[in-house]
Parts: sequence; C-alpha cells; structure tokens
Amino acid sequence: MSRLDGKVALVTGGSRGIGAAIAKRLAADGAKVALSYSSSPDAADAVVAEIAAAGGEAAALKADAGSEEETRSLVDETAARFGGLDILVNNAGIVRMGTVDSASLEDLDRIYAVNVRGPFVTVQAAAQHLRDGGRVINIGSINGERALIAGMSMYVMSKFALGGLTRGWAHDLAARGITANVVEPGPIDTDMNPAEGPMADRMTHMVPLKRYGQGDEVAAAVAFLASDDSSYINGATLVVDGGLIA
Repeated sequence: MSRLDGKVALVTGGSRGIGAAIAKRLAADGAKVALSYSSSPDAADAVVAEIAAAGGEAAALKADAGSEEETRSLVDETAARFGGLDILVNNAGIVRMGTVDSASLEDLDRIYAVNVRGPFVTVQAAAQHLRDGGRVINIGSINGERALIAGMSMYVMSKFALGGLTRGWAHDLAARGITANVVEPGPIDTDMNPAEGPMADRMTHMVPLKRYGQGDEVAAAVAFLASDDSSYINGATLVVDGGLIA
C-alpha cells in the first residue's frame, strides 16, 4: 500500500511548477487529488491526465486564490467530489516587484489577497471538512526568512505573514490532531524562475550545491509532511533551498 492511500488532497495553484509536482507526487503516493488553477486550464488538464495515466485519480478545478467566494467553493467542491478532505496544500501565490518608492498599493493589495488572505480563507473553509489527523501544508519561500534582493518587499511581507499564520494554525487545529507546517523552497527551476533565467548566476552562487532545485524535491518534502511519518511535526518550517547562504 502507498502511504497516502485513502487520503484526499487539495493543492491550490497545482497546474504548473511546484504545485504540479506536488499534485503528481501526492497522487503517486495514493491520494486522490484536486488541483486548482486560475488561468491555465490546459496545463491543469495535462497534470490530471498524467496522474490518470499513472493510475491515480485527480480533478482540476478553477478558482482565483484572491476570491473568497471561489476559494470557499473550491474547498466545498473538493470535499463533495472525493468524500472529504485530509490534506490541504496552499501553494497558489504571485510575485509583484517594486521598491518602496515605486510599488503601487494595487500590487500590495493583490499580493496580500492571494498570498495571505487566500490561504487564510482556504484553511478556514477546509477546517469544516478536514478529518481528524489531517494536514495543512503551506508553501512559503526562503523570502519568508530574509529578503535577498531589492524590490521584493511585498512578496517578502506575504511569506513572513504566511509563516506566522502557519504557526498560529498549529495551535488552532491541534485539538483535532491536524498539523500545520510550512515548506520554504529556495531557487527552484520553474517557468517563473528558470535555472537559465536572469537571476540564475546570482542564485546559484549562493547555493552550496551550486544548482537550482527541482519541483520534485519540494514535492518530496510535502509528501513527507502529508504522511503519518510527520505526525509529531507541527508549526515547523522545512527549508528546501540547497543550503542557500544570503
């Protein structure tokens, strides 16, 4: 038996990059997986098809992480479709660049809506469906520990906030045996942050392993936290950054 057999997982922002890798890994470990997308239906359908081809079960559901109504509907639909919920992975997130003297309040409000308010609403809705012993896993960032470059203050703020929420939820949900943890990836090779991109040389120089990470390596950490092997890990931060030194 796979270690997540019989479990139901929801991965927000699961159509590409780290989210897609997480959805596929949880399905490979036996979970039924719902993955959300906001603007990439073809990519989301491709992930579902790959999971199905490997013998798993998955569904792609459209939802804007910044919309309370769509987020609550996403959680309810997942639970109704698969008969409950055991694992919630808050992966959906956006980046808005801008120094303090150039950033717009519109960008600040949007990044807060998606990266902070979105996970809060998702967890609030999921709490009604999560079975005892469930898992909440938030995908943060090494930028939730420190700011690496100029122009990232809004994103940094949002990931610091997500870490704080995670540690609070670890207490809020503990009476039901539900744990809440955060995974903080470093430079990961995705279409948004390619290993051959403009920041690659600088990022690679700061990583002792001298390479970008892969989505599968983040997914492996999430799969561990989703499993019974992590039953006594709560309110923790698991960093997946190759030992990055800022």
